[in-house]
Amino acid sequence: MLAYLYIIFAVVFRLVPHGAWNFTPVGAALLYFGARAPRRRMWIPLAMLAASDLVLTIFVYRYPLDATYALTWLWYAAAILLGSILRQRTTVARLLGASVACSVSFFVLSNFAVWATGTMYPLTLAGLGACYVAAIPFFRNTVASDLLFSAVLFGIPAAVALMSRARARAAA
Repeated sequence: MLAYLYIIFAVVFRLVPHGAWNFTPVGAALLYFGARAPRRRMWIPLAMLAASDLVLTIFVYRYPLDATYALTWLWYAAAILLGSILRQRTTVARLLGASVACSVSFFVLSNFAVWATGTMYPLTLAGLGACYVAAIPFFRNTVASDLLFSAVLFGIPAAVALMSRARARAAA
């Protein structure tokens, strides 16, 4: 149930103006969903995030839809699958690695897609490099948010479980 609440939180967070570009709990919520929710329900966060992409693109930013959204939606699925490596054993090191991998993969894929559409940068190696360099400020926020929100989203249930065990030992 918590995995679904985290996805709802991520969608709402994206839709509410918050001032910091690319500082959202999306990556962390997808990792948590992959780690804790049944794989057969993977379509739920994909549909919710795709719907929020459509709302933001069409009604808020008033941009045209293009093929880059399909790549973003594939990345959502990949982030859920990446989270599944945390299903059996979630450690700080594994969570840190998954969070960084989530950030890096989104940076590489999304900026490659921006470059490949050919509307903002020339379709040359220099254009690709310029695209990645221009995206570095957004990448900082992505890494920071993925690390922070992963710690919080995975930490809340871990802290609750730890407190429950301590309470049970104290009562015994």
